[in-house]
Amino acid sequence: MRDFLEALHEDAAKDPEQRARELSKRELPKRFYKEAQHVAAEGGYAIHLDGRQVKTPGKATLLLPNEALGAAVAGEWSAQEKEINPATMPLTRLANTAQDAVTVRFGEVADDITNFAGNDALCYRADDPETLVETQRRLWDPVVDWAGELLGGQFVLIEGIMHKPQPENVMQAYRARIANETALRLAALHTLTSLTGSAILALALREGHLEADAVWTAAHVEEDFNIERWGEDAEAAQIRAYKRTEFDAAVLILKEA
Repeated sequence: MRDFLEALHEDAAKDPEQRARELSKRELPKRFYKEAQHVAAEGGYAIHLDGRQVKTPGKATLLLPNEALGAAVAGEWSAQEKEINPATMPLTRLANTAQDAVTVRFGEVADDITNFAGNDALCYRADDPETLVETQRRLWDPVVDWAGELLGGQFVLIEGIMHKPQPENVMQAYRARIANETALRLAALHTLTSLTGSAILALALREGHLEADAVWTAAHVEEDFNIERWGEDAEAAQIRAYKRTEFDAAVLILKEA
């Protein structure tokens, strides 16, 4: 079991598209347990497989902060059939990553999220066609304005791809906003930021300003525009569905942790 969990942990550091492709080709391990349960333990809820505690790759007992998340992670293990498919276990991967990695690299992870805010997808705007420009304006302007007001400044909008720095006071305010998160919630924020390309959208979810579906839609404005014009191939649809499971897992953590 240890080797398999180590593989899960390594997967969490990869780009979601890369991970989806690799997992689709990997020979999956056989299910080796009959029952998965979440059990109250010191510091939270542990996951038991036939009575044995699941360990993180760092050999610590995997702990979830409350019963809701404990039950959700146990549910991932219970849902495995003849084989164990890591692609269907995003909560397990996030919890492992948070406990083993984010706890000891909290500042680096928080800085990385803040750096996303300094190069946020929502600040880079198309200059044509007008239908795309208008959709970006309609869906993105309100949340960018909200975030700027929350952080005591104003984000700089850019047409094209040439980088422009964001105001330092806004970046400092963003970093301060996430400084006291738990490792698990910070891992979820990092996942949301990576999947959407937007620390602003991740912040909007964290603060309850936008619901998950609205964030997902805002994050896929350009992709949906291209699908409407050119259609969507099967592989792209599969990858997008995989990303949504990752997204939903991170949203659940922000909601419950």
